[in-house]
Amino acid sequence: MNARDVMVSPVITIGENDTVRDLAKLLLANRISAMPVVDSGGKLVGIVSEADLMHRSEAGTERPTSWWLSLISGDRALAGEYVQSHALKVKDVMKTDVQTAQPDTPLVEIADMFEEKHIKRVPIVDAGELVGIVSRANIIQAVASARPKLEMNLPDTVIREKLIAELKKHSWSHVHKLNVTVTNGVVDLWGFAQSEKERQAIRVAAESTPCVVAVNDHLMREPAFSVDRRGVPD
Repeated sequence: MNARDVMVSPVITIGENDTVRDLAKLLLANRISAMPVVDSGGKLVGIVSEADLMHRSEAGTERPTSWWLSLISGDRALAGEYVQSHALKVKDVMKTDVQTAQPDTPLVEIADMFEEKHIKRVPIVDAGELVGIVSRANIIQAVASARPKLEMNLPDTVIREKLIAELKKHSWSHVHKLNVTVTNGVVDLWGFAQSEKERQAIRVAAESTPCVVAVNDHLMREPAFSVDRRGVPD
């Protein structure tokens, strides 16, 4: 799936010269936690979220200043905090370093951006125009909406071949130490796994194979290789 398959469009935006009060009203009215900021020409120039409004003078939540905080943070940081808590215009509280993606960006890349950049949403831009936005919630919605693949009445031999082919794709799966039998769609896993995580991954691969109705896990942990005091393997 790509960004265009899950993005929300059209996007609710706010102008950079709109007031912070207007921003707060829009967030509440639309039940959203953030929105892109655009200039007078509709070009994306920033993004602003609830987190940017947490320390505001109107709510009495601005951070207190003190001489020791000045020593630690420096005057520049304190000035920045003052702007964030007292500014009237959206352009003064928004973040300008916006991570964007294109409509054909694979969802896996957007998921990686969420993790690596510690962000919760990515505006989608096409030829410089804001066309949508993808949030973490949209990816969860894609998971919730997924439908099982319709591959009915596969022979047991085909099920076995599909499972083994899937396992061979992954370095964590030591297929030469495994055996798979399939009877009436029931998979039995035999052999050794080097760790509980590998064992779990093999079981998950089996359960995810089309037309599998049940999985019996007979896998054993591979015995640890030990050495006696003389340096000779047991």
